Amino acid sequence: MLTTPTKAILSVIAATGLSTGLSRADEMTMPPRQILLEKSAELPANPINARVIRVSFPRGFKTPLHTHEGPGPRYVVKGKVRIDEGGQINTYGPGEVFWESGQWMTAENVGDEEAVMVIFELAKPK
Repeated sequence: MLTTPTKAILSVIAATGLSTGLSRADEMTMPPRQILLEKSAELPANPINARVIRVSFPRGFKTPLHTHEGPGPRYVVKGKVRIDEGGQINTYGPGEVFWESGQWMTAENVGDEEAVMVIFELAKPK
């Protein structure tokens, strides 16, 4: 059985047009999928450097103002995170996915426990 983070990764792969390596027949035997985020995006380069990063924020932690090397979806595994990106403030909890554009931003753990996120970063190769 696929875990929720694995389902999210498969959805991101499908949304970005990357191949899963499965044939159409194999896909028919896969368990049902739920699209958590769908976004049309212009990639920063062709090819891209795709990275999947897991980050844990202790209770009450707030990042300094920063950017990432590339835009992409972000998946909240655990906790509650407030994202301030480009003046837009949103709060996300477990199982929620959002798109980070690569603008200057902060992330703050506003929950009562550790917050864990998975960052899917789509950037130009170094």
